[in-house]
Amino acid sequence: MKILIIEDEKDMRQNMQTTLEKENFLVEPVATYKEAISKIGVYDYDCILLDISLPDGNGLEILKTLKEKGYSDSVIIVSAKDSIDDKVEGLELGADDYLPKPFHMAELNARVKAVLRRRKFEGNNFLEVANVKINIDSHTVAVNDKDLELNRKEFDVLFYLCTNQNRLVSKSALAEHVWGDYIDQTDNFDFIYSQIKNLRKKLSDTGAEPEIKAVYGIGYKLLVP
Repeated sequence: MKILIIEDEKDMRQNMQTTLEKENFLVEPVATYKEAISKIGVYDYDCILLDISLPDGNGLEILKTLKEKGYSDSVIIVSAKDSIDDKVEGLELGADDYLPKPFHMAELNARVKAVLRRRKFEGNNFLEVANVKINIDSHTVAVNDKDLELNRKEFDVLFYLCTNQNRLVSKSALAEHVWGDYIDQTDNFDFIYSQIKNLRKKLSDTGAEPEIKAVYGIGYKLLVP
């Protein structure tokens, strides 16, 4: 899961990032309105944590941009501005939740997971694809109810392909979602090939029914019988 934090307060931003990274989320932090607009115009996120009061703009304008462009990113407003008017306007503009400062990081983590389950998995904690079962919260995988040992990146690749099953996923989209926005700086995608190779073998060895198919020169597709 990929999360964008839009927060100008450095300590708060770092605490949020550290907390969510411990939960195996891929986190991209920005501190300004300008940085945020440049990010959401290019990259896709599963959840955006949005501070309303930014040094160079109003966070609610970012919500308006998301709504106008039809983005489906989940948005949680995280702000010290806890007036009823701000909360109502944010929710009317499409925010999924509103978390007023100060708050405990445990609550932030719980809110993020709740929003993701609600928006992407219809409230479920598990994603099942044929005989593969993924626990979204614990980041574990089972095939035919037997645990499948994966490293973090293998899990992230499998999870992303499962949420896009039977759809062609480009190498660049997969790399960006699993390895982050800095992927723009790389010259090739060799690191993806090794993860895919290892993941294929593990799935095959355990009798998993979904199959990862390479589409030459483009990307990958998870085929589900």
